[in-house]
Amino acid sequence: MYDRVVVITGASDGIGRAAAALFSQNGWTVVNMSRHDSDVPGIINFKTDVTDEDNVKRSFAETGERFGGIDCLVNNAGYGISGAIEYTELADAQRQFDVNFFGAVRCIKAALPLLKKRKGRIINISSAASIFAIPFQSFYSASKSSVDVLTKALANEIKNTGVTVCALQLGDTKTSFTGSRNKSLAGDEEYGGMISRSVAKMESDEKNGMSPETVAKAIYGAATAKNQKLISAVGLMYKSFAVLNRIIPTDVVNKLIALLYLPEK
Repeated sequence: MYDRVVVITGASDGIGRAAAALFSQNGWTVVNMSRHDSDVPGIINFKTDVTDEDNVKRSFAETGERFGGIDCLVNNAGYGISGAIEYTELADAQRQFDVNFFGAVRCIKAALPLLKKRKGRIINISSAASIFAIPFQSFYSASKSSVDVLTKALANEIKNTGVTVCALQLGDTKTSFTGSRNKSLAGDEEYGGMISRSVAKMESDEKNGMSPETVAKAIYGAATAKNQKLISAVGLMYKSFAVLNRIIPTDVVNKLIALLYLPEK
């Protein structure tokens, strides 16, 4: 019997690293596809930039040669930008989508032939921001909303292959993601300081958020569940928010988001 094989993008730090450790502890062979090596003992590292299609194809080809197939793909690689839509450079917005959305697309395309061999599962890491459009984090929110839509469409496209797919909408999590965010305060004075106050509130929430280990358990659960929900929020509070979002009018939800993320002076 072969070891179960999971490919995790961005497993060198934060949520990806915690997930890699948990899968490994449970007997899985773990492949980290990241620009940086993971220090989790026993992890196999393939240097991979998810924005480089040829690099992605090579990494999955090598994985296929070594293991024959894979049982799970966790599309975890991503980063965030913040700033006013009006002042965000288009190149920065495009880069956001190139990593968070098209990075996942590249990996899915390369992984599917290997996943089909073992009737595996794809887990796309989304965000609560895909449900609640956060002001001054619009392009991150949009990129994660796109991941959700991609997941829904893909589920129907591959329903006869034996491969399944789901997306996990994560809430605030305490990782280095916060410090790595590409922040722009351009126009902050014109906006009356709203940009800086909103980003500060968001980052405070992240620093007091869930642990990476808590999220890793949700990822592992999604990988091993017999019938995993197509889209699910992680964390009781965020599950509650997702339910409320379905029953409260959109205009009301958006006003509530403004109250949360646009604090007064």
